[in-house]
Amino acid sequence: MYNRKSTRTVHVGSVPIGGGNPITVQSMTNTDTADIAATITQIKHLEEAGCEIIRVSVPNAAAAEALPYIRRDIKIPIAADIHFDWRLAIASLRAGADKLRLNPGNIGDRDRVKEIAKMCKERGVPIRIGVNGGSLEKHFLGHNIDISEAMAESALDHIKTLEELDFFDIIVSMKSSSVPKTIRAHEILAGKTDYPHHIGITEAGTVYAGGVKSAAGIASLLSRGIGDTIRCSLSGDPVEEVRLGKEILKSMELRRFGAEIIACPTCARTSIDIVTLATRLEDALATSKSPIKVSIMGCVVNGFGEAAHADIGVTAAGGKAILHFQGKELKTVEETEAFGEVIKLIQNLSH
Repeated sequence: MYNRKSTRTVHVGSVPIGGGNPITVQSMTNTDTADIAATITQIKHLEEAGCEIIRVSVPNAAAAEALPYIRRDIKIPIAADIHFDWRLAIASLRAGADKLRLNPGNIGDRDRVKEIAKMCKERGVPIRIGVNGGSLEKHFLGHNIDISEAMAESALDHIKTLEELDFFDIIVSMKSSSVPKTIRAHEILAGKTDYPHHIGITEAGTVYAGGVKSAAGIASLLSRGIGDTIRCSLSGDPVEEVRLGKEILKSMELRRFGAEIIACPTCARTSIDIVTLATRLEDALATSKSPIKVSIMGCVVNGFGEAAHADIGVTAAGGKAILHFQGKELKTVEETEAFGEVIKLIQNLSH
């Protein structure tokens, strides 16, 4: 297993980040935060998908005023995303935000940052320093400086500002649309601080292309032991961000939550429609909280071996489906019955 970097624990509401705690999955709403009903509805969908911390943009006073009503009707901690206007950070804290995401460099003079840090400390609210490659301060962008070094230096500068204000409840993120540059920035910072890392690739793109880029960047960092909470930034339904984040953690064997589908790529030996069966099961189990592994294989070459390591196995043979349950062969059913039989077995495991 990976040698995970040791970081301090920071609490976002009731959710611990860092300190060896489980790596959490975050997302961000794309509704108008001032539209309370729409925002709550979207967050509830994200909660069902497994989101553990939700971030909302607070670009104006109306968004800040909506926070208490949103927070009252959701179950997970809420982070307020603030840029430029320090008064919105104060308003969000008064509204009950569990976390602030801000860049102290665009908040204004030190007195404003000091006021925010003081109020956060009084309320036990952490600050995520968010450094983005696309919005770095000009003085960090020399002609010969590497963007990764610039992001790390910017993050360290903001950390120093908060530490000088006697504030240490910090989470750090450095994001670029470049996978290698993001990885390098976190590697630099990881050797210089023990604050938890929020990792992800910013502006990654659409669900497909952005999913590939996010998986490449996040998994690479996790394999280096870096990362305490993750967000997959995709241009699409934020539920897809949560689904992808969970799959990354499962594939890296860092967490086991929800159902996992093992499915073969299919070939000429396949005698039933594995693709449709696997897709239907994946959709049906998308919001499952039970850590169940289901193997869907197209032939007996690897089918029985995978079934032995899964909770439930389906192996195609002669146009029929052989079912395994907890490592033992159970029965053979018609292809049309396979989906329903697997669902019944899952329900048995869940009770």
